Amino acid sequence: MRAAERSADGGEGKPWEEVTPEAARRLMVAAVEAFAERGYHATTTRDIAGRAGMSPAALYIHYKTKEELLHRISRIGHDRALALLTEAADGPGTAAERLASAVRSFVRWHAERHTTARVVQYELDALAPEHRTEIMELRRRSDAAVRRILSEGVRDGEFDVPDLRGTTLAVVSLCVDVARWFNAKGPRTPDEVGELYADLVLRMVTAQK
Repeated sequence: MRAAERSADGGEGKPWEEVTPEAARRLMVAAVEAFAERGYHATTTRDIAGRAGMSPAALYIHYKTKEELLHRISRIGHDRALALLTEAADGPGTAAERLASAVRSFVRWHAERHTTARVVQYELDALAPEHRTEIMELRRRSDAAVRRILSEGVRDGEFDVPDLRGTTLAVVSLCVDVARWFNAKGPRTPDEVGELYADLVLRMVTAQK
């Protein structure tokens, strides 16, 4: 089965449905697989085109460079992460409920799309300077959404967090690291890992009564 016809994360369905036309989507799927398996620098445009069942020349019709492909992957991934965290931060409920929701959804995404997430989170240094600056701004906004929940929890007496910046980094890093180790054939589902991590984070920040 060709790369374009299966999920890069081992799941069913059609990944990167937001990418059109179909040839561009197939190349995106193939690039995610190749970058995750070989690393960005060790992957050639020929590798990507071959995985997509296309000629190397066809790749340049849709993406001018290999870096443009990485940037598109990273942008879509970080936009999704920001949307998940912002939705939780703006949602109803107490700070504890919103933090649990944020962690649960963020972890679930990193588990369900662990191959994509590894590329999104760990290939930043390969981006061109202007693209890296753009992605780092999205990461700052994601961190700010988590920090806002923590800050409101401290304000309302739910959380005991003496270092908001450091705790934000710890929470986000914990969630992101799921992409590094998660195995779809392992003993836990993405939902189960999300629930586990939500509980762990709440235990870490909740004020002791």
